Amino acid sequence: MARVQAEYMAMTRRKRMYGGVMLIVFIALMVSGFRVADSRNAGGFWNGIGNIFQFPAEVLREAGEKIANLPGLMWTFLPSLIETVNIAAASTLLGAIMAIILSLLSTRGLAKWPRLVGLFRRVMDILRAFPEIVIALVLIFILGGGPVPAMIAIALHTAGALGKLFSEVNENASLKPVEGLQSVGATWGQQMWLGVMPQVAPNYLSYALLRFEINIRASAILGFVGSGGIGYDLKNAFSWGQGRYDAVAAIFLLLFLTIVFFDQLSGRYRNKLIGGGTA
Repeated sequence: MARVQAEYMAMTRRKRMYGGVMLIVFIALMVSGFRVADSRNAGGFWNGIGNIFQFPAEVLREAGEKIANLPGLMWTFLPSLIETVNIAAASTLLGAIMAIILSLLSTRGLAKWPRLVGLFRRVMDILRAFPEIVIALVLIFILGGGPVPAMIAIALHTAGALGKLFSEVNENASLKPVEGLQSVGATWGQQMWLGVMPQVAPNYLSYALLRFEINIRASAILGFVGSGGIGYDLKNAFSWGQGRYDAVAAIFLLLFLTIVFFDQLSGRYRNKLIGGGTA
């Protein structure tokens, strides 16, 4: 017992030492990274930290003075919001379809070409690796500004992100229905549609709804780089400067209410789908 206790205490000391070393390395990296970022920041972080609440205060003060204009401005920007939601919906649908195909082709035991499983997984990694804004900037250079580049960019990133999640769901699916369909001569597509999809569809829909929420935010952000939607209007409202901050407040309020609405709606249906799928 004394020997076991001594070994346990030695192991505990080693863990504490390794933990302390990792903590010191982490702190050193954070400090050095912050110093490099601060040295390259225009004006310096510490010089501007005191003004961090100045702009929000100006927006709120002007919005308070022109609060009567907010309903009219929200109605004015409503078509742009609808465009943003349409971009998110179309990109989520297109990305989810791509993700289903990629996930089935990259799941061992289900893949049509088992030797290419690694290739399809790397394709999903590549699609996830590039942020939507990077893809959108490239597409805007090629296709010009508008909602189409934003939709394609978000759809490609969605395909990579959902494909990873869908493949993990596929790995938990039972292979018995697939084997039964295979024994009666069903094609690979029939095996996936009839043997796998009924098992994984609730989780697929749950993840797709969650991704739809994320894509609404992404489509609004991409408006800043000329992809249309309410983000483009928000960029213009910022550029107008003081005197039009009531438009900025109206857009922020419209975005906030929209995101909360879809978050609550999709959260409700996600809970139902997961509950129904696990029942």
